[in-house]
Amino acid sequence: MTRFLYLTRHGEATPDESRLTEAGRRQAALLGDRLRDVPLAAVHHGPLPRAAETARLIGERLPGVPLHVSEAAGDYVPYDEEVPPVFAAFVRQFTADPALAQEALDLFTGPVDDVRHELVVTHNFLIGWLVRAAMDAPAHRWLGLNHANAALTAIRYTEGRPPSLLLFNDMGHLPAELRWTGFPPDLRV
Repeated sequence: MTRFLYLTRHGEATPDESRLTEAGRRQAALLGDRLRDVPLAAVHHGPLPRAAETARLIGERLPGVPLHVSEAAGDYVPYDEEVPPVFAAFVRQFTADPALAQEALDLFTGPVDDVRHELVVTHNFLIGWLVRAAMDAPAHRWLGLNHANAALTAIRYTEGRPPSLLLFNDMGHLPAELRWTGFPPDLRV
């Protein structure tokens, strides 16, 4: 049947990334409000505090929807092969974990036996990786797919059809002052 996978990057975090800012908490609450009428089966989130807090705040607006912590939804570089030279120095700053990226693909993507809606609260790199996979793009193309804090991406997986990217980096639920946080300033439109 069909899986609807909703992806969001955690809300805006403090400089030390230990918790959300006030803006980040508002972003999470507004995203929870937006998702209130979606029949979510679960909210999966990474183990780091900024993702866990975002998931908790979203979950407060989704009564009865269980929250599940998942290492696969964590913050890591999903790809450790050679990357385009322009990205090489940047990528070397982070820990690569291709096995965890494969686990994320196995857990969160592909059709299921019923109709299921799931949200993954994660980090920029994993969203880029999952979108890249849905689009059947070369592995290194996860780079450059930036995602704003608390923006929403949705992918549909249906048996016998290629994945469909329904939304990407949608910030329609956020007022202007809460949009584009966490996004490179030179790429804001």
